[in-house]
Amino acid sequence: MTSRGLVGLDIDGTILLQDETLSPGVVEAVAEVRDAGYDVMLATGRSWSGTQRYVELLELTSEYVVCSNGAVTMRREGDGWERWHVEVFDPKPVLSLLRDRLPEARYMVELASGQRLYTALMDNWTLGDGREVSFEELASNPVSRVVVVSPQHDEADFQRLVAEAGLNEVSYAIGWTAWLDIAPQGVDKGTALARVSELLGTASDTVLVAGDGRNDVGMFAWALAGGGRAVAMGQAPDEVRDAAGEMTGHVDEGGLATALRTLL
Repeated sequence: MTSRGLVGLDIDGTILLQDETLSPGVVEAVAEVRDAGYDVMLATGRSWSGTQRYVELLELTSEYVVCSNGAVTMRREGDGWERWHVEVFDPKPVLSLLRDRLPEARYMVELASGQRLYTALMDNWTLGDGREVSFEELASNPVSRVVVVSPQHDEADFQRLVAEAGLNEVSYAIGWTAWLDIAPQGVDKGTALARVSELLGTASDTVLVAGDGRNDVGMFAWALAGGGRAVAMGQAPDEVRDAAGEMTGHVDEGGLATALRTLL
């Protein structure tokens, strides 16, 4: 069956509530849209290890998954998955700059292989085969993402830091749990979805994407530029709402299910 369109969904704050339970009605709505012929895929800031369970839980059949804010695209290969497209950058300059300003922060990087290296453990990090290393080793290899967590700082502090540090050599997003997620320059969920969409031959005006964070703005812009739809969740910050073409309800109220059913 020819796909009726591409649906790209954020995870945290879109599919999931803050306690990591599913937003009301999401499982049923995703199944309805998938069974109606749409290619439903996840587009998340999470690494693949923190994403795969939701592909399985939602019984998604799409061939692709966008992870790490667009730096990693996974593709089905037989009964498993392969790291089909990976973008990397040299993390040393940005890590050195951030360490000067946030010496007490905890840092993690994701290598091209998917392995995570970190300077100190964090309870909510999915580390898999991760390894604790020195700061110097952390900065010594090309990476697909850098994550910075400083518990004593909030989102406003991170925004000020980004402005003061002049982080214009890499792309960054401030997560809803107030951490800084840094990707290669010019890479975001939108660039990855564009690559997948071109490969699949998806008509640009049949695209719908949904999210709630600043790291979703790139995929909103991509969808809207092609005549598709970009939906912001009800709890999204003003700048994210302004970037979207429309808004749905709060994640706690099943806003994603409501948006998805407009496709039926």
